[in-house]
Amino acid sequence: VPVLNALSANNCAVVFCDIKHMPSAMLMTLDSNSVQAETYRLQLDAGTPLKKKLWKQVIEAKIRNQANLLNELNKDGDSLKPLYSNVKSGDTDNREGIAARQYWDKLFGPDFLRSRKGADPNAMLNYGYAILRAAMTRAIMGSGLFPAFSLFHKHRYNAFPLADDLMEPYRPYVDQIVYQLFESGNTDLTTETKQKILRVMFIDTKFKEIVRPLEIALTITTASLVKCLRSEQRTLSFPVL
Repeated sequence: VPVLNALSANNCAVVFCDIKHMPSAMLMTLDSNSVQAETYRLQLDAGTPLKKKLWKQVIEAKIRNQANLLNELNKDGDSLKPLYSNVKSGDTDNREGIAARQYWDKLFGPDFLRSRKGADPNAMLNYGYAILRAAMTRAIMGSGLFPAFSLFHKHRYNAFPLADDLMEPYRPYVDQIVYQLFESGNTDLTTETKQKILRVMFIDTKFKEIVRPLEIALTITTASLVKCLRSEQRTLSFPVL
């Protein structure tokens, strides 16, 4: 208990794993920002038009990073450009889903099906996304935001839908590491592959004028959301892969 209290006092996200060593729960601090009550109110007062505009930006950034990863791997990422160039407010025509089908087909082949319980390398993807989600939730709370107040994701059993929203453009960073592992013959989620996937938190990410480790990039993104809610800026800050 003293260790958990110390971690909470330092705004650390504690991840608990199940018997299969997969993340199953998180411990987050309840008071991580001095003005979080004010920021909660901004989230509650945010109207649907603003949320749709911000979600549009999230999807544009996600598909752009997917395209950039494919290009880096010489897999014709330019084919996704029409999708991220024409996202509507709220992504009403589901460009995200259309891009996903093309993306996974190009990345792992036409026989691959992205599913939480699907064949390899789904287990490694699941693990990477769980770690990314925990880190994003930590960044959200560190910025004074409440992770249950989302832009788009909604589910009665999901306590962190805002993390699911904001982590979308970061997923390709996990995909990149998993692809490299899979191509080198690693198909199982082992201690070694977990360690390599965890390195995603420390890889360099590029914004317009700065380069920061992904762990820091998450806080840049959450801080930009607060500024958007305060009408101090109009765009969310995401790195470009």
